[in-house]
Amino acid sequence: MKTKILFSIIIALSSTFLFSQEKVADKFFDNYAYLKAAELYEEAVKNGEDSEHVLTRLGDCYYNNSDSKQAAVWYGKALEKYSNKISPEYIYKYIQTQRSLKNYEEADKWFEKFKERQDNDSRARKGKDNNLHLYEKLASTAGSYVKVDNLPINSNYSDFGAFVNENTIYFASARDTENDIYKWNNEPFLDLYQGTISTTDGKKEVSDVKKLSFEGVRRDNLHSADAVLTNDGKTMYFSRMNVGKRNRARADKEGTVQLKIYKATLVDSTWSDIVELPINSDDFSTYHPALSPDNKTLYFTSDRDGGLGQTDLYKVEIKGNNSYGEVYNLGPKINTEGREGFPFVAKDSTLYFSSDGFLNLGLLDIYKSDYIKDENAEVINLGAPYNSGYDDFAFFIDSETNEGYFSSNRLDGKGSDDIYEFTIYECKQKVKGVARNSKTLEPLAMTTVQLIDESGKIVGEITTNELGEYAYDVDCNKQYKILGSKPDYKDALLALETTDEHEKVHEADLLLIPLINDNEIVINPIFFNFDKWDIRPDAAYELENIVSVMREHPNMIIKIESHTDSRGSDSYNMKLSDRRAKSTRDYLYSRNIAQERIESAIGYGESQLVNECSNGVPCTEAQHQENRRSKFIIINDEEN
Repeated sequence: MKTKILFSIIIALSSTFLFSQEKVADKFFDNYAYLKAAELYEEAVKNGEDSEHVLTRLGDCYYNNSDSKQAAVWYGKALEKYSNKISPEYIYKYIQTQRSLKNYEEADKWFEKFKERQDNDSRARKGKDNNLHLYEKLASTAGSYVKVDNLPINSNYSDFGAFVNENTIYFASARDTENDIYKWNNEPFLDLYQGTISTTDGKKEVSDVKKLSFEGVRRDNLHSADAVLTNDGKTMYFSRMNVGKRNRARADKEGTVQLKIYKATLVDSTWSDIVELPINSDDFSTYHPALSPDNKTLYFTSDRDGGLGQTDLYKVEIKGNNSYGEVYNLGPKINTEGREGFPFVAKDSTLYFSSDGFLNLGLLDIYKSDYIKDENAEVINLGAPYNSGYDDFAFFIDSETNEGYFSSNRLDGKGSDDIYEFTIYECKQKVKGVARNSKTLEPLAMTTVQLIDESGKIVGEITTNELGEYAYDVDCNKQYKILGSKPDYKDALLALETTDEHEKVHEADLLLIPLINDNEIVINPIFFNFDKWDIRPDAAYELENIVSVMREHPNMIIKIESHTDSRGSDSYNMKLSDRRAKSTRDYLYSRNIAQERIESAIGYGESQLVNECSNGVPCTEAQHQENRRSKFIIINDEEN
């Protein structure tokens, strides 16, 4: 009979607490307690509440916990019922869960719908041809911290193509305003420059910028660029306009001045013995030279016949004495129907180049490939911040120091093209602390500490050691939340904002408030509306602490007391407090706390005041508040 009565009570109460459950779940969700929130949301669904808000929040609970399988279930239910009005962001999240589960056909189906709804979304535009995941990679720095600065030596004109040998930087620039204007871009003709790199107090600087000294070469009205040096610094390859009689630019039959690669030798700080390479032609351009680490292979750009696109990348063996092997196209793994150019080979043999033929962020982007080690290697877009919506090209990196340069005509530059210097480093910081009992300050071992990123996703979970200690390595320039939880304690939540200072340590102790104090479960005051005894969402949120403690102690038996202050008549306060005590009890029943575990739920009105604020005694609101309380007294807690 007792069971039937209890069942009837729970059925009757389910609709009463439905709205409350959703609001309580929202509060847990907002405090990153996703599993508790999911439990309450799912209970609401069982009771017939399947609103868009509840279903998508359930998806978010699991999504933020990296549970793609369950997240997909609830996002799927939301899309099934609300597909025409649901936020496209949830379509996107559903696609991500399907990709995670390798359900590519389902992901592609919804990606088409995402594009229909979000045709102006960059993820839709750049994610075509099943490359949504690649766009995500493009927009990130893959966990590395990349510091990018506009090089101070840039001018108001075009500067690009930095190459470093020892402590000297070589680059092309149109800064010489004494040259004639090149009509193509209304800037002076390009010439080659060098500067000295020095480091003062850890800061790298470039000084003493000047034109390269060439022996017996006419320089005005001729573009020169793309300097690359051999390892010993004594031989330079560079690009220059085709020259004819009297060292003037020479056009072909169609009036085009082709580009050619030349070689020069350093003699007493002057570049002499300039020789045109035999791989050149008056009928097509050959330019952008790059050397392999052993200086035995020359890579370059050309628009010669037989290529795959507008310009392709090629290679040729350097045999010595101005003798070269057969020219080879790098093939379809590297070259496309578009433009490929600006090759560079790092010390680790990684090939870098620019292209507009692969998936990109706009115009020319910088890519890398292990082609030299494996001709079937995939091409990878370097992504931001190297690439932008503008032309990004002429990449150089010292793969031993992870420092380098690239060129771009992005909007924040000084001239039409600028050189940007960058440094790559794994900027990491540490956060550490001790979980403590907030009342006694004793360390709390076996406390669960979760690290939560700024999107709300749990990115780490550890438990404290016997000294209550925890520690996390965190990324720079990020915002985190740190959530500490332990049975019989209230959660502790801290905010952390990291900086760009490498290896900085943040101290963050977690103070957890104990829920059990002697023979009582202590929670924050439960508030009721005036003259009401309905359980409000904020009260339900607090009562969930009682639920958690009683679940942790399955044999615990309690009694509930409700007390009021002295204002109002004695009889009114007695009745009101009793109704509130029983409403509190009924909420615990609705959360599947067995009836026999609550010995009693009694209201005592103003009969058990904790201070002198009886009838007629003037008291402050704070003093009256001390008397308005609910008590959860532990009668028995025998463990199995």
